[in-house]
Amino acid sequence: MLSIVIPAYNEEQRLPRTIEQIERYLDGRQISYELILVDDGSKDGTRQVMDAAAERNPRIRLEALPGNRGKGRALATGVAVARGEEVLVTDADLSTPIEELEKLEAALKSGAGVAIASRAVRGSRIDIRQPIYRVLMGKAFNVIVQVVLLPGIWDTQCGFKLFRADVALPVFAALTTDGFGYDPEVLYLAKRRGVKIVEVPVVWQHSAPTKVMPIRSSFDMFKHVVRVRFKR
Repeated sequence: MLSIVIPAYNEEQRLPRTIEQIERYLDGRQISYELILVDDGSKDGTRQVMDAAAERNPRIRLEALPGNRGKGRALATGVAVARGEEVLVTDADLSTPIEELEKLEAALKSGAGVAIASRAVRGSRIDIRQPIYRVLMGKAFNVIVQVVLLPGIWDTQCGFKLFRADVALPVFAALTTDGFGYDPEVLYLAKRRGVKIVEVPVVWQHSAPTKVMPIRSSFDMFKHVVRVRFKR
């Protein structure tokens, strides 16, 4: 079985379409799956959207945090209850189309423990680009991650990652970063366990609005990367 974990904070507008796309795609492939939706303390109608989806589809499961903790903590909460042999974590906006899953599955079948969607390796295609300031900030952050934690990985921040369950459960259980900086820590923990990590070129498109705040989020992610490197 495949487990898909989606964290959501105030996503009542985008989540219904994302759920529908995932259901249609997986049902078409006749894949056994569970879809774990994690409400990260939303203040809009996100929980009502989740409740309605779970009522009509028994393969949809809900988890909820009492308050807004951040993307990393929401994902850790969802992964902790995953029952599948493989675990896909993806964003509520589905910037990487669910159809790209097959590329990541192929990487796991070839021996990887983690397959991460990448916008930075040859063969990737960006249909809708981010604003230039976000592109530049992302490149600068990636340079820091490569120097401090993960040399050779060119895009840690794309939110579409497939894990073997025996990798996902322990690394997310050990996660200490609650916010957007969770990606480098999870990958670093996997690397320390000797897990093979493969970057897979994908189709990607920017989806606005975003919850990432350019200055504050970048500073927080930088702080967490440094902390992870020198505390572990």
